[in-house]
Amino acid sequence: MNTKTSTKIIPVKKPKINVITLGCSKNTYDSEVLMGQLRGNSLDVVHESNKIGKDDIVVINTCGFIDNAKQESIDTILQYSQLKDEGKVGKVIVTGCLSERYKPELESEITNVDAFFGTNDLNNLLHSLGANYKHELIGERLLTTPSHYAYFKIAEGCNRPCSFCAIPLMRGKHVSRDMEELVNEAKILAANGTKELILIAQDLTYYGLDIYGKRNLDELLRRLSDVKGIEWIRLQYAYPSGFPMEILDAMNERENICKYLDMPLQHITDNMLKSMRRGITKQKTIDIVNEIRAKVPGIAMRTTLICGYPGETEQDFEEMLSWVEETRFDRLGCFTYSHEEKTHAHNLVDDVPDEVKQERVDAIMELQQGISFDINQDKVGKTYKVLIDRKEGDFFIGRTEFDSPEVDNEVLIDAATGYAANGTFVNVKIDRAEDFDLYGQIVK
Repeated sequence: MNTKTSTKIIPVKKPKINVITLGCSKNTYDSEVLMGQLRGNSLDVVHESNKIGKDDIVVINTCGFIDNAKQESIDTILQYSQLKDEGKVGKVIVTGCLSERYKPELESEITNVDAFFGTNDLNNLLHSLGANYKHELIGERLLTTPSHYAYFKIAEGCNRPCSFCAIPLMRGKHVSRDMEELVNEAKILAANGTKELILIAQDLTYYGLDIYGKRNLDELLRRLSDVKGIEWIRLQYAYPSGFPMEILDAMNERENICKYLDMPLQHITDNMLKSMRRGITKQKTIDIVNEIRAKVPGIAMRTTLICGYPGETEQDFEEMLSWVEETRFDRLGCFTYSHEEKTHAHNLVDDVPDEVKQERVDAIMELQQGISFDINQDKVGKTYKVLIDRKEGDFFIGRTEFDSPEVDNEVLIDAATGYAANGTFVNVKIDRAEDFDLYGQIVK
């Protein structure tokens, strides 16, 4: 008698790819592009999921900018490589700035990582994950931000010679993206509900010089402003030296270009600016800030500063402190100097003690806290258009056009005054203000 036996075929489950993003908004953008390509290759991809299977693949997009960021990246790599040793993760792959800058050292020190890739190695990274780069997916991203806003990278790399900065070592020379490609990406985002584009690059103002032979950010702004559905366009990381004033004309002409500018100035004394190789003087810095404010009344200006750069004297610091008090930036961030290998400043003596660096940062931030409080008090009683980001407890939380996500003011709106869905605009009358928060109620 013949007997037949049947074998049940169990489908092989593809591993899930969990992308971990560290560092700045440029890394956020890169992770979103990577995930869009993986999804386009029919792979299961998630972002920073807490649910990890023993066969899953973890891709860590690292930051290598300053000491604290490097340490966070190393700690994260060690955390997941330990999980791999324990059989709780299938593979660990590292990409981004840290592995671009320190790949040989990382490979020799952390040997159980499956592969290291740099910042411009997307094709090989995709191949290692069983995917191919698909040109038809250009502009398609898997957003990790709320869908109503998106970071929008218009260029890669930097040609500036700043002495303290390692970004050119990790990101290479400046490369502008094609304008038509950018407009197409904006249209895709808008069709999927994105209302705010936050333009990012190492230096926005350099846009176009390499591919169009001129600074072309003003034309790009107008083209993006024409995209139906885009209600806010925000500028971050505008270098002061060679700043193209035509940007401000576009800002005045178009209602959907936010009156907001992030311009990292780093310092103010002539000897520090010269040593930092910033290509600008104290007086020219003061002049450009004044000219920007004169051309765009009411513009919110954000800057970042460095304390403890080699050779910074107490007089240098006091001069910077006085300038901050006089200039009254709407927003300001301050960082301690980090002595980075292979930068021009690494040849200098890192002679400011760490505790002095931190004391100077604390003094500037304490001063700025008072300035921010005073500026916010002027908003009380006024009504602003606010974009709702989320709801927490009894408050809807949003931002005005003068505030970027994560780094600036938030508007807390009493939910009892009306309903506001995430990603919608409402008019809010401010009835109370603190140093970094505004409180208000919805008005018709």
